[in-house]
This record gives sequence, structure tokens and C-alpha cells, in this order.
Amino acid sequence: MTVHRYDGPSFADLQALVPASPDWSINWDSVWGLWCELQVLDACQQDPIHHAEGDVGRHTRMVVEALVGTKEWKELDEAAKGCLFWAAVLHDVGKPATTKTEEDGRITSRGHSRVGAAIARQLLWHAGTPFYWREQLCGIISAHQLPFWLIERPDPERLAIESSWRCPADLLYLHAKADALGRECEDQNAVLDNVALARQVFEDEGCLTQRFAFSNNESRVAFFERPGRDPNYAAFETFRCKVTFMSGLPGAGKDTWIARNRQGVPVVSLDALRDELGVTAIGNQGRVVQAAYERAREHLRNEQDFVWNGTNVTAQLRAKPFKLFRDYNAQIEIVYIEPSLSRLRTQNRNRDAVVPENVLSNLIQKMEPPGDWEAHQILRVVGQA
Repeated sequence: MTVHRYDGPSFADLQALVPASPDWSINWDSVWGLWCELQVLDACQQDPIHHAEGDVGRHTRMVVEALVGTKEWKELDEAAKGCLFWAAVLHDVGKPATTKTEEDGRITSRGHSRVGAAIARQLLWHAGTPFYWREQLCGIISAHQLPFWLIERPDPERLAIESSWRCPADLLYLHAKADALGRECEDQNAVLDNVALARQVFEDEGCLTQRFAFSNNESRVAFFERPGRDPNYAAFETFRCKVTFMSGLPGAGKDTWIARNRQGVPVVSLDALRDELGVTAIGNQGRVVQAAYERAREHLRNEQDFVWNGTNVTAQLRAKPFKLFRDYNAQIEIVYIEPSLSRLRTQNRNRDAVVPENVLSNLIQKMEPPGDWEAHQILRVVGQA
């Protein structure tokens, strides 16, 4: 699923292709010609029970046309209109990488939403799209199937609240409605009913047009980490210390930011520990991580503010140290740094310890920028040219 490309369309090119009044026409030749990741959709087959219309490319075109034909989409502001249009174009871009035929002959594409969001993020980062616009779009792709089955899950209210922090629920609903209309299947009316009921759940929880409003930051963090927690419970915010948790690819500028903004604060640096222990960036990181945890525990026991400095570009990498910090009742502040790709590569080449290009590309492929739900505070430094 790696996107091996450093040229291609710009954000201005994408904006120019969003259908506009008075005819709202879609220039499919230009849209489909932007990326080979779209062109391969025409050869990707789907299960005929859910997609009797045929391949993923045909389904995608049907979804986009259904979306553009709605009054609700036409009435959105320009940024939301463009975001939702390109989310619909890219919503199934993860299917070629995940589609397989089971022993019973059924075609499945489990995990295509997550994979598709990662591919879309790479394509749109290369295009120079605004960070918040891009991440909103990727959130829609990642969650685009949720309205189909939300009402059937044991705790749909919790899922709705969580989802409202990952992408705008009203845009997710509009996409799901178009996704249901843009297919041929016997249960289409049932799917549309489920989507409408999902919209009602979002509305009932007060998070259809805005994120669910928690009492404070601790209430939000605790809700996301503890199943069954009452979202309306107002948690106490009394912390023993503050951890500034850095997140960003190698060469993003994390060390520079720390030097300028956290002078005098102790730093637990994975890069520094690698140098100290003689471990390379691509070697076994077990000793490095163990040493980092021991130093973090020392600061936490002493109720000392400190900085945790590493790449931390996936939710899984962030989760384990977060648990440690939470066990000691620390306030967590994420600082996420994302320059433009050209600047990132230049800064990486100028580092004392240059990360090989193939390793950097692999990290870009896996990147999951931290979401607002993950920590008490988050600061993003994004988009430097």
C-alpha cells in the first residue's frame, strides 16, 4: 500500500475538480487520471451480494454521483464540500490491498477502511493539502462503514460519541447515505434505514453537528480509555506532573522545538538513549525502550515534569507509554510536528543520524497523527514548507 510518488496533483488541482454550480458535473477523466490507486479499482471485484453493480471503480463512481446529486452536499461550505467529495472518491481505495476470495467463494475486503485512510493520507500529503482538511477526510474514510451497523452494536451511543471526535458525524452520515445509494443490492432499503437510525443516534447524543461535549479534558481521556464509563461524569483534574509527549517523523524538528519551548525540562529521548547504549535506529529497540521507561518512572515518582521524545507516529506506539503516565496521574500534552514532505526529507538528510529513505517511507506509510481524544492537550506544528 506504499505510495511511491513524490509528484502528482496539488491541492489547487483537487479543488478545481470539485463539481460546482450550475451543472455540478464531474470530470471523471481528470479525477480518475490523478492517481494509479484509483485506476486499479476498475479491476477490483466485490461480493455480488452487497455489490451487484460490479467492480470497486464502478461503485465509487456511483457513490460520488449519488453524493453530488444531493441537496445536502450542495449546501455545504466549500471546504466541507471538497472534503466530502474527495472522501467519496477515495473511500474504497484500500480494497485492492485487502480483497480476497474465501473458501466458500465469497469476496471480502476486511480492514479496507483503515488501509484506505492510510493510502489517502499519503496521497493527500504529497498533494500539499491542509492538515486539518486531510485528517477530517481520512477520519471519514476510516469510519465510513460505521453508520451501516452502528444501531446493531451493543452500545451505539458510546460508538457515536467516540466517532464524533474522529470525524464530523454529519459529513459521515452524508457519505454513508451516498455509499448506500451507490450500489445494487437486495437489502439497500435496510441499509438506508440503518444509516438514518445512526444519524438519529448522533443527534440524540448531541454530536451530529459538533463533537460530544465532555465536562473537561480528563473526562474525555478517561472515557476513551475505560469501557462503560459515563460520558457525562465530570472527572477531577488534579495531576501530579505534566508529560510533554513528542510525536513526529525523523527530521520533523522535534529536538529544535524542545530546545526552544521546554528549556530546563528533563528529556527522555529515545535517540539519545540509542547513542548511549550503542543501538542503531533499525536495531533491536528493547533495551532502549526499557531504559526510557525506567527514566520516565523516576520523573513520575518525583512528580517532575518531563519531555518524552520519540517518533510515536502510530496510536499503538503512543498507547503503552500513555498507560504508564496515566498510572502515575500525569497530565499528558502531545506536541505533533509535521513539516511539508520536502522539508522533512531535507531536514532528515541534515541530521547527524540520517534515517534511510526506505525506513522513512515505511514510517510515512504507517503514520497515524495523534487525535484530540488521546491526551489532555495537543499542540500541532504543521505545514512548514
